[in-house]
Amino acid sequence: MNEGWSTLPLLAPFIEFGFMRRALAGCLALSIGATPVGVFLMLRRMSLAGDAMSHAILPGAAIGYLIAGLSLPAMTCGGLIAGLAVAVLTGGVARNTVIREDASLATFYLLALSAGVLIISLRGSSVDLLHVLFGSVLALDDAALFLLAGFASLTVIALACGLRLFALEVCDPAFLARISRLAPVAHYGFLILLVLNLVAGFHALGTLMALGIMILPAAAARLWVDRLGPLLLIAAGTAFAGSLLGLLLSYYLNLPAGPAIVLTLGAAYLLSMAIGPLGPLAARWRSTWHFER
Repeated sequence: MNEGWSTLPLLAPFIEFGFMRRALAGCLALSIGATPVGVFLMLRRMSLAGDAMSHAILPGAAIGYLIAGLSLPAMTCGGLIAGLAVAVLTGGVARNTVIREDASLATFYLLALSAGVLIISLRGSSVDLLHVLFGSVLALDDAALFLLAGFASLTVIALACGLRLFALEVCDPAFLARISRLAPVAHYGFLILLVLNLVAGFHALGTLMALGIMILPAAAARLWVDRLGPLLLIAAGTAFAGSLLGLLLSYYLNLPAGPAIVLTLGAAYLLSMAIGPLGPLAARWRSTWHFER
């Protein structure tokens, strides 16, 4: 059987090794759930805010680790509580002080990252710290996969039910606030989805790279289409294809899986910059076109 599958290098690692299948399934869940959230994050011009939020979950996850070790429920609950708390505190500081939201996010980002690293260092080793910061997509177990699948399912249902609301909140939040009382639901509902998917990405790719599978495919897809529906589909497809290729590169070249996945998605973005119809090169070519009667 192994000889037969040796002629199919794209399938052989996933057929022969269970950890590769689980890693691919985890990446599929993130592609379906986290990447569409990344599209809305990009359209809201909150990509850097998302990076700050990804680090905001670190102290909660670290406290969960301090209490129960590398326990999936403890670290997940801690990350969710910390992420939501930082989201609420950031909004409160921006609305009630002279500090703007970007400065508030940067402040909480630095505090969260420092506190999380310090808490983990009190009990764990450098290996545990690397596990939290950079993830372990090749070590996903069944419990982690169920968690990722659950968050992805919840995200898809929420986006399907509130797609128009989220889209309008992206395009013109002031108009949505005037015509509907659901504007706060759209705003805080999106923040909840963001935290859920950052926690899911944290288990697979770590806090430092969880945002990669959200933003890079979204940015790459934006260089191909300008309609929301195709944008969501292309972004999710790019995320899964890049994850597949990244896992294969990590397997055959003996590379860390998480960075390989993110770098592959980054390569997709650079390729889209070069040949995408909405990229800078295509725009320059279009400027040289002349219409003749």
